[in-house]
Amino acid sequence: MKVLISGAGISGTALAFWLSKLHFDVTVVERFPALRTNGLQLDLRGHGIEVLRLMGLDAAFKAKAAPEQGLQFVDSSGRRLAYLAANTSGEGKQNFTSEYEIMRGELCRLFHDASLVGGGHVKYLFGTSIKALQDDSSNTGNEGITATFSDDRVEKFDLVVGADGQWSRTRRMMLKSTASPDPPLHLLPDTYAGYFTTPIPKQPGEGFDSTIYLASRQRSVMTRRSDPRFLQVYMTCSPDAATSMMGRRGDTKAEKAAFAETYKGVGWRVPELVEGMEASDDFYCERIGLVKLDAWRRGRVVLVGDAAYCPSVLTGMGTTCGVVGAYVLAGELSRLRDGKDASAHATLDDALGAYENSFRPFMDQVQKGVGEETMLSKMMMPSSELGISVLQFCLRVVTFLGIRLSASSFMKEGVVWDLPQYKALTSKD
Repeated sequence: MKVLISGAGISGTALAFWLSKLHFDVTVVERFPALRTNGLQLDLRGHGIEVLRLMGLDAAFKAKAAPEQGLQFVDSSGRRLAYLAANTSGEGKQNFTSEYEIMRGELCRLFHDASLVGGGHVKYLFGTSIKALQDDSSNTGNEGITATFSDDRVEKFDLVVGADGQWSRTRRMMLKSTASPDPPLHLLPDTYAGYFTTPIPKQPGEGFDSTIYLASRQRSVMTRRSDPRFLQVYMTCSPDAATSMMGRRGDTKAEKAAFAETYKGVGWRVPELVEGMEASDDFYCERIGLVKLDAWRRGRVVLVGDAAYCPSVLTGMGTTCGVVGAYVLAGELSRLRDGKDASAHATLDDALGAYENSFRPFMDQVQKGVGEETMLSKMMMPSSELGISVLQFCLRVVTFLGIRLSASSFMKEGVVWDLPQYKALTSKD
């Protein structure tokens, strides 16, 4: 099978790895001029860890893992209020800090390199994107889909996979003929997150802990580090916190100015971090949202990862969903090739339908309730100074009583779902 994958991020490179094991002819196009090895810290949880082990990349992952030890909440003076240690037992649910923490670029590189030694034919075309798609399957004897690339080159494929993220261009092309009034990307009401790194070195006695400071008007700041030379910074705010409107998406200057204005007067070390943001060259602003579609495929185009079912950063499951989704898609495609199995898929459409039927129950659980205001969300993102004081008091009491906090109540790791097993993906042949 000849497959075109749009996007060389986590989902795209993971899918290329699995399809290389099936000896498919795979082309991956990426609009950036090289593999994107930037980005901040992410993790794998639950079924994502299972898939990583099936890939045989567990040891390679751990060799590149971030050294984060846990998560602490602090007050405006920097005093620790509560602590959630990482679960390093190898069993049970992960805490906020997973045993499988890694920088985005390291995971991309790991999957990319592994896809090139899997025994199949995988080709990466950087600085290239899909300009147009034409499904030829309606033409008798001319099945396939024709892709026109950004350099005007034309090539035919059996399948096109959109793995190009929350703002997927492949998804727009797939849905072009659909007059649905409900857009696939559901942005949470004016909720913004800013990410950047700043060269603040690790101090003597400082550990590798993630730190969260919560301010009034639903503003929060989180710092973490995997490199002793740099600090990663995450800022999240709601519309009530913003005193100036965010600029057009991608207008970094306007976005930085909006965040600087929003965080004026915030305590802890926020003024220092705002200065770091203004000087940073890797700042990225994201509108937090979910992607929900009635169908993840149409004809010979199928979506995977954030392009199909972005669960938002609020779930802590985005990377896991992309990795597990790529595995299930490859697994169902593998059943097209198994002539010994009487239940094997007869057509490509059957395989794509099975991918969706198998994985949708997983995603329904992950996305359920995301963005809905709950008592927990109100407590964790207070609007008033009184709310902050109450939250800090609760955290101090929990610490005083020795109660071990768990992240399970606001992470979506506990999905009740059995990971499918595919012989063609796990065989040694």
